[in-house]
Amino acid sequence: MRGAKSAKWVAIAAVVALGATACGGGSDKGDSKAAIDPNGKFSVEVGEPQNPLQPANTMESNGSIVIKSLFSGLVDYDSNGKIVMVNAQSIDTTDSKTFTVKLKPGWTFHDGTPVTATSYVKAWNWAANPANKQTNSAWFADIQGYSDVAPESGKAKATEMSGLKVVDDNTFTITLAKPIPYFVYKLGYEVFDPLPESFYKDPKAAGEHPIGNGPYKFVKWDHKKQIEVAKYDGYKGPNAAKNGGVIFKNYAKLETAYQDLKSGNLDVMRQVAPRDLPVYKADLGDRAVHQAYSAIQSIAVAYYTPQWKNIDPRVLQGLSMAIDRDTITKTVLQGTREPATGWVAKGVLGYTPNAAGDITKYDPAKAKELIKAGGGVPGNKISIQFNADGGHKEWVEAVCGSITKATGVACTGDSKPDFQADTNARDAHQVKSLYRSGWVLDYPFISNFIRDLFGSKADGNQGGFKSKEVDDLIAKADAAKTLEESEKLYQQIEKDLPKYMPSIPLWYYKVNAGYSEKVSGVKYAQDGDPILTGVQVKK
Repeated sequence: MRGAKSAKWVAIAAVVALGATACGGGSDKGDSKAAIDPNGKFSVEVGEPQNPLQPANTMESNGSIVIKSLFSGLVDYDSNGKIVMVNAQSIDTTDSKTFTVKLKPGWTFHDGTPVTATSYVKAWNWAANPANKQTNSAWFADIQGYSDVAPESGKAKATEMSGLKVVDDNTFTITLAKPIPYFVYKLGYEVFDPLPESFYKDPKAAGEHPIGNGPYKFVKWDHKKQIEVAKYDGYKGPNAAKNGGVIFKNYAKLETAYQDLKSGNLDVMRQVAPRDLPVYKADLGDRAVHQAYSAIQSIAVAYYTPQWKNIDPRVLQGLSMAIDRDTITKTVLQGTREPATGWVAKGVLGYTPNAAGDITKYDPAKAKELIKAGGGVPGNKISIQFNADGGHKEWVEAVCGSITKATGVACTGDSKPDFQADTNARDAHQVKSLYRSGWVLDYPFISNFIRDLFGSKADGNQGGFKSKEVDDLIAKADAAKTLEESEKLYQQIEKDLPKYMPSIPLWYYKVNAGYSEKVSGVKYAQDGDPILTGVQVKK
């Protein structure tokens, strides 16, 4: 998605691919006079993707930014959250249960083969099949017949979802198990991208050398070093590249990337490390970026551990009220974050201020009282897992210090070397206590921050939070007759979440980044990523 960052785990502490309508970053004074090289390539700071580059196998920001450069889906969103047709010509429904999708004709994959209705239907069926071990397979659970392909227990009854039907080369239908008023919004997430026929001959190899239908085509992947993509001249989408390609450079530390940016060895950063926040605006001038985007940082709970398995929510309420968000965001994070007052990021349809009530307000006395009333923190000590390559060490230490000072609970950081190691530990249920969780929108509707994180069967629910009451409320919101009614019901769920404490909200993200003198036209999208296709390279 170019317009609202597809939902995923955020690797970096500060953040960031919508269309050309997204809000801007720094200004480009004098750029109008600079000669532009339409074939010039530029570099972007990233980390190593966790998984092979398969659209349904990416749930973190390092892989997502690459996938979105290589693939285009049916729809995207503009900066106001309005749906924009990309590969789809139209998506029609009269009942929010059956949808007719018509594709724009003439689209091709990078190998020259046509993008057809079968390209979508076959890709979705493959991704939904548990045998193919795609991390986002549950995203297809809304479609009729998913439970036959991926049953909760027992053997599968089918290999294809009954709710998907190819009508002709450019038309297919989607029938859901139950009506969902916001389903078209979900189709902007990259899990719903199409795949070429060549993919199925060797899916593993295709993940190392992907063939997509997006504005860029794959060139090469030097693991732990860089990924290179080049402009696809045959691209027919609305966001054709204004440059010759992108080099995604792998950095183990944001501080190193920033030094490269200043010296001209890196062109675009997604986020500046806390150490450099006090100076980056002075260093970069008009090339410094400071803007909000739709993402939230939280402390997630590993509910599968003995420590939290049967915890009283009041203990987590108390830990939340022991965190001095105002001071930490103003000092350690240099005013680049805004204290969160709920679980849903700003800029998302359904966001409401102060949804969490008092539990995000700093109150040491109340924090102690709640922890004691809830039976105390087991072992009277906690740890917060984080990735060392994302600029998180400073704020984790500050949060731990705040908790310990306010409550006496011992708190330490549990550092993993990089984001890949961090997410692998989460997937393997190896988190020892708590972990830092950054979530950026997949689509701009409130359900993405509630159902897709706290539903008991959601792929994003890595901590194992389970509540039948919350699941039932989510089902009720999904069954609403209109988008507006669904939004109101989800807003009520968020207001009820303090009773359950699926996680501890910390702060809303902002993009604090910058770019080199070599490039112009650098803008950042609602999901915090730079809009790669709009970047221009100077001669």
